Amino acid sequence: MGVRGLMSFVEERGSLFTELRVRDTKLVVDGSSLYYCLCFASASDFRRGGDYGLFAATVNDFFGSLRRCRIAPFVVLDGGRDPSDRKLPVLRERAADRLRTACGLSRGGAGELAPLLAREAFVQALRRLGVPFVQCFAEADREIAGLANRWGCPVLSLDSDFCVFDLAGGFCPLSHFQWRSVCAAREPRGCYVPARRFSVDRFCRNFAPLNKSLLPLFAVMNGNDYVGLAALEAFYSKARLAGGCAKGGGARHGRLRGLLGWLSQFAKPAEAVDSLLQYLKAQQREEIRELLCTSMEDYTPSEVNLEDFFEHGRYECEAAGSAGIPQWVLSALVRAELDPFISNVLLLRSTFLRVQVENMQRPSAHSTALPIRQVIYGLLLSTPRGSPTAAPGRQGEEAPLVCEFGRLQKTIHNTYVRAASLPPELCGDRCPLDKLMEVPISCRQVLLLETLGVQMSSLAPVPRHLQLPAAVTCYWLRCSEPPVKLHQLKALLLMIVSGELHRITNDPDPPLSPAPEDSAAYSQFLKWKEKKLPSEEFDLDAAHSFCQWQCCLQMGLYLNQLLSAPLAEPDLSRRLYNGSLAHRLCQELKSAPAVENLFSSSPRLSGLYQLLLKTLES
Repeated sequence: MGVRGLMSFVEERGSLFTELRVRDTKLVVDGSSLYYCLCFASASDFRRGGDYGLFAATVNDFFGSLRRCRIAPFVVLDGGRDPSDRKLPVLRERAADRLRTACGLSRGGAGELAPLLAREAFVQALRRLGVPFVQCFAEADREIAGLANRWGCPVLSLDSDFCVFDLAGGFCPLSHFQWRSVCAAREPRGCYVPARRFSVDRFCRNFAPLNKSLLPLFAVMNGNDYVGLAALEAFYSKARLAGGCAKGGGARHGRLRGLLGWLSQFAKPAEAVDSLLQYLKAQQREEIRELLCTSMEDYTPSEVNLEDFFEHGRYECEAAGSAGIPQWVLSALVRAELDPFISNVLLLRSTFLRVQVENMQRPSAHSTALPIRQVIYGLLLSTPRGSPTAAPGRQGEEAPLVCEFGRLQKTIHNTYVRAASLPPELCGDRCPLDKLMEVPISCRQVLLLETLGVQMSSLAPVPRHLQLPAAVTCYWLRCSEPPVKLHQLKALLLMIVSGELHRITNDPDPPLSPAPEDSAAYSQFLKWKEKKLPSEEFDLDAAHSFCQWQCCLQMGLYLNQLLSAPLAEPDLSRRLYNGSLAHRLCQELKSAPAVENLFSSSPRLSGLYQLLLKTLES
């Protein structure tokens, strides 16, 4: 969620924080805040689609710092959208903001835009590092607060909503969590991370004093992700809120200060709500009362017991249980083996397609992966003929529709897409989702490969962990519009081979022992990277093509996960995609084709490149 203006408001008041040495403790981490924060801290190239290896290295460093200080992190990730979809207007606004940022970046402007697959790379890094994590059914704030209070430990986040929750162990903003500056204390307790902890008690004492129970109403009245200020504009225009000119922030936070002063005269939220409603028209009052009371419940800790999940693997959520999701799907969602994209389609029949830095004059890069998404929709929404759970609004035998919010030139536009009809040989006429895991894995693999337009015999020579990227690349070559250029394909394959070279020569536990020629090839590669190009122009056509490849890889991953991995899942966090490198290779291949022999000193790596190229050309 997020309370408008609250984080900057409290940041200006240092007295609301206490200095904290974080060590020897559990720490409940807001995973969604963390992966954005680390992504932007990794110096990734946002214009060229990111560098997942660099991002993963930053994730490794972060959790390495926690280990040094004997901090036990428990990462809690947001799930899909709430079944009520109350947040849809805000999500559309945020999508439009991302689109504006992407447009600016495509023209050479500044900005930060998380790469398309950053979340997937983050989850893979957590899994590889052995960090405990859970993906909630919907937004995670209440479950984070409940777990932190159960353990009495701090919450680490960037979300201003945690200034509103009454947290026993306090709230540590990520902006003040100095994990790169671990201090080795002389005292016996050892290393610690310097941090600052926000105090709700200090905050309330600072305003007249204010009863803590009024903070949720303060958040809702000020405007958050669920309630806009427009609903209460009549109150603000009529009520005289003192404090608008108080020192410490000027007029910037006048309404916040005035609202806190006004609330401080009440002992309980109900009294304040009754007073507020008097400023509104009589016919509005009950509707607004219900809206305020419902929204205040968002700041009560959840009944979901995440401790039970982390200790025993059990996740019991009433909302998830009543949604009618098959148990195997729910279990996979909780373990982040399926992305929230799946639950959004399953429950809401809609999804947001994240914009990238692409050619805004062309159709969205996501349009290339549309046939893959349609197969996913067919699997999720398929029901047997005559079933009482058939999709509402379906006419006859027409497949269900899914609403996709995506880019149409420079605006966010919604399009209705029809789910694909499943092939009869998969398992009869239709395959209910709850029976999908009963389908033989060979049939599931056939569906995956047919969707991507590849035969297993073509992929057989390719290393197992690269078979899905190779299949996705075949699909990309076949379906991209405009067609992929040869130097773009070669740049992508050389980039993938460079990731393999890095794994062999740098990983502490490499899949293969590096031969002397591999080490020589890596040294040669590093020297090549150090050379400066005469000009590093931004090739928008190449950017669009590589965006299409990432869209295809994303949906290929999701389909593979939904089918329970008939192909091995590639590890994004092991340098599968490096946008800066792909663009540089693409630029050099146009003017100096000899760069194709970059790994010629290593028979193993040059052989892999030729194998991939031959597989794709066939």
